[in-house]
Amino acid sequence: MTEPRPRSDPPVSGTQPQEADVLRNILRRAGYLKALAFSALVGILVSLAAFWFLAALHELEHVLWTDLPQAMGRDTPPWWWPLPLLLFAGITVGLIATHLPGAGGHVPASGLHTVGATPPELPGVVLAAAASLPFGAVLGPEAPLIALGGGLALLFRDLAQAPATPQSNALLGAAGAAAAVSAIFGNPLIAAVLLIEVAGVGGPQLFAVMLPALLSSGVGALVFTGLGRWTGLETGDLTLKLFTPAPRLDVADVLWALVIAVALAAALHPLLAGARRIATYVKSARPLVRTVQCALGAAVCACLYALITGRSPGEVASSGQATLAALAADPHAWGVGALLAVVLFKGAAYALCLGSLRGGPVFPALFIGAAVGVLLAPLPGLGVVPAMAVGMAAAAAATLRLPVSSAVLVILLLGSSAMMPVVILAAVVAFVVTELLPPGHAEPS
Repeated sequence: MTEPRPRSDPPVSGTQPQEADVLRNILRRAGYLKALAFSALVGILVSLAAFWFLAALHELEHVLWTDLPQAMGRDTPPWWWPLPLLLFAGITVGLIATHLPGAGGHVPASGLHTVGATPPELPGVVLAAAASLPFGAVLGPEAPLIALGGGLALLFRDLAQAPATPQSNALLGAAGAAAAVSAIFGNPLIAAVLLIEVAGVGGPQLFAVMLPALLSSGVGALVFTGLGRWTGLETGDLTLKLFTPAPRLDVADVLWALVIAVALAAALHPLLAGARRIATYVKSARPLVRTVQCALGAAVCACLYALITGRSPGEVASSGQATLAALAADPHAWGVGALLAVVLFKGAAYALCLGSLRGGPVFPALFIGAAVGVLLAPLPGLGVVPAMAVGMAAAAAATLRLPVSSAVLVILLLGSSAMMPVVILAAVVAFVVTELLPPGHAEPS
C-alpha cells in the first residue's frame, strides 16, 4: 500500500496572484504609505489653491466682460471689445514665453499632459493662464490647473524637506494634478479617469483593451434598454430612479450618433492639425510678435461674429463654459445662422489660441460639439438632448483622444446616465476615426 502523496497547492493560473502579491508588497512599504498620507495633505492644499485660482479667474472675467460693458451703459460687450483684451493677452503671454522659466506652461495644441510645472515654473504658468483665460482666449483652465497642481505638490514636498525620488515625484505630481482637476470638473471621478488616460499607463495596449470593452458596454446597454422596453420585464440594476424624466433613445438616435461622430472627427482633424502648425509657426521665430498675431486673429473672429449676428462677441471668445450652460438651458434661442457662425468663428479662434496662448482644450471642444448637436437636432428622429450629448462626446474624444474620459465627462455634465449608450458609441467612433486619419502636422515638442 502506497502512502498518499502530499497535497500540493493548485497551480497558479494567469498573473492575478502574482500581481496581487506585488500590490500587497507595495502597500506594505513604509515609504509608499508615507507618500499616500502626504498625498492626502497635498490634496487639501492644492484644492485650496485651485479654488482661489479659479475664483480669481472667474471674477476677473466677470469684470472684463460684464461689469465694464455695463459701466459703459451696454448690456453686452461691443463688437470691438475682444481686440484690446486679446492684444493684452498676446503681449503678456509672448513675454512670459520668451523670458520666464517654463514658457508659461506647455502649448495646448499638444494636448493635455500630466507633468506638473516645477516650482520655478509656477509663476509663469499662473501669469500666462491669468493673462489668457479671462481676457478671451478660447481655452479652458484644465491644463494650467494640472501644471499648477503638480507643481504645488512638489513645492510642498520640498518645503517639508521630504526625500525626492522618481517614484515620489510621480506619485505627488499625479496627486496634485488630480486634486486641481477635480476642482474645475467638480467631480474626483473624472479627474482620476482623465489622469489615467492622459498618463498613458499601459501605452497603446491600454487603448487596445479599453476600446472593445467600452464599445461592447455601450452596445450592451442599448440591447438591455431595448429588450426591457419591448418585453416589459425587469432584470434589476444599480441605476437610481431620478425624479426628472429622461428622453428615450431609439434606433434613429443610434444611427445619427454614428454619422455625427464620424463627421465631427473628420471636421476637427484639420482644425487640430492647423493648431499644431500654428504652434510650430509661433515657436520657430519671433514668438512674441507671432503670439500677438494669433491672439489678434482670435479677436477678429469674435468681432466678425458679433458684427454678422448682432450677438455678444463673448460667445466666440473665452472657453465657452458659460455659453455652453446657456445653450443647454435654451437651445431654441439660437437660430441656424447663429449656430453656424459660432461653430465656424469659434473653431477658427480655437485653433489660433491652441497654438499660441495658454490654457486647455476641453471646454471649447465641448461647446463646439454641443452647438453642432443643436444644429443637427432637426434631423429625422433625432432629439436635441441626444444630439447635444453625441456632439459633445464626439468632439471631446476627437480633440483629446481620450475616449473613456470624454464619455465619463459628458455623462457627468448631463447629470444622467440616460444618454450613456450613444455617448459611448460617439466617443469610441470619433476616437477610432481620428486615429485612422493621417496624423498631419507633428505635435510641437
